[in-house]
Amino acid sequence: MFNKVETTIAQQLKQSVFQNRAALAIVVCIAFLLLYALVLGWNNYTVQNENSSKYHDQSREDWLQNPDKNPHRMAHYGNYAFRESGTLSIFEPGMSSYFGNIIFLEAHKQNSANFSEAAASSSMLRFGSISVAFIIQMLLPLLIFFIGYNTVASERENGTLKLILSQGVSWKQLLAGKIFGLFRVVMLVYIPLVLFLFAVWFCDQFFQFSADLILKIFAFILLHFFYLLSFCVITVLISAVSTTSKKALIGLIGLWLLLFVILPRGTQAMGSYLYPAPSKIKFNTQIENDILKIGDSHNPDDPYFKAIKDSLLVSHKVDSVQKLPFNYSGFLMNKGEKISSSIYNKHLEKLLEIHKKQNRFLEIVSFINPYIAIKNLSMGLSGTDYNSYIDFQKQAEDYRYTMAQKMNGLQIKYISNDKSKPAKIDKKHWSDLQEFHYQSKGFLSVIKNEIIAIIALLVWIGVLFISIKIASNRLKAI
Repeated sequence: MFNKVETTIAQQLKQSVFQNRAALAIVVCIAFLLLYALVLGWNNYTVQNENSSKYHDQSREDWLQNPDKNPHRMAHYGNYAFRESGTLSIFEPGMSSYFGNIIFLEAHKQNSANFSEAAASSSMLRFGSISVAFIIQMLLPLLIFFIGYNTVASERENGTLKLILSQGVSWKQLLAGKIFGLFRVVMLVYIPLVLFLFAVWFCDQFFQFSADLILKIFAFILLHFFYLLSFCVITVLISAVSTTSKKALIGLIGLWLLLFVILPRGTQAMGSYLYPAPSKIKFNTQIENDILKIGDSHNPDDPYFKAIKDSLLVSHKVDSVQKLPFNYSGFLMNKGEKISSSIYNKHLEKLLEIHKKQNRFLEIVSFINPYIAIKNLSMGLSGTDYNSYIDFQKQAEDYRYTMAQKMNGLQIKYISNDKSKPAKIDKKHWSDLQEFHYQSKGFLSVIKNEIIAIIALLVWIGVLFISIKIASNRLKAI
């Protein structure tokens, strides 16, 4: 791939970096920071999954140990949905610190996830947490800028650039060699991280290979590989067009602030401004109002449900609900659950459409900011993005609805309308409800959701390599 000239230039750059004590100290600090982030990520991952598994089992045991009782009371007793973290969340915690991983499931009410790390931590978490992804995506580009800002600019300043070019070295060879040398330095930090990722995968899976997880891991590695390479290209190009090293450094620091501070914060704020979402209180109030417009199943004088009662009495040719061949209260709860669930899902879809527009605005900006693109891809592959959280909410809601309707069905079938008879059933029926297990999004689903981010990253890489070709023909030694 590289000829002897380019390899020699790359080797010289690598040696010069490690002869610079300041640059070497920064590399070592980044390496230790990565090690700390790995330990922290592994600890959070194991503690969260151990707790989720423990309390999942305890919740299931509590559900099964309930005594004989009315099924509707069991529906209100409720259940819990737990979400365990995936292996890649060790490296990319994403939004999992802010979204909870436990949802309490009960009849007639849709709850959101609770027990997030942010809610239980100090306000310092709002500034972001130290993670492997944070270091790779934000700090390694800064490291690349600091050790590579003078790769070409210093050659121009001290007059050696003319000498190098006069010896038959082309601009294309010079730029390729500098990029390769800079990339080799970065790989000294990145490759051990990749090896650790595979070690974690083997230990975590106990050698039980999952094709889906393998694809996610390789995609995670490959995408960050090209991401870091693109910043090596940016660094060398800016150094090549700068007349002095000082100007190159100022330009690169300004670019880092733009890509990693200004654009991400600015686009998020702009997206929220262009597509405002209702507050949680407003969202819940709208749902309650819409339910009351149709009917309240808990209100015996509600016109909607009174009409249903009258039609049942006529169709079954009886004069009271006590004479119906099924439990009338269970029937009402079944109808009420259908109405409330349907209205909730309609409002949720509207809310998700707003959030989709906000995220789409952010995705479009990724065409001018590779950080946004790689962040979306990284979180998607790790199962720590917004889409994964919503998928968890939907799976939990489906389970909640199934649980409530199953209990209502048991009440309809087994509880008598005769108040003199026991209004409870045998506890053996509780085991008919299956446990909740969250199914994470597959590799192809993630790729489909993040296709814009993938295209944006490929466009970035393509533009940069075209820029190298153009620069090779136009750059001057002075």
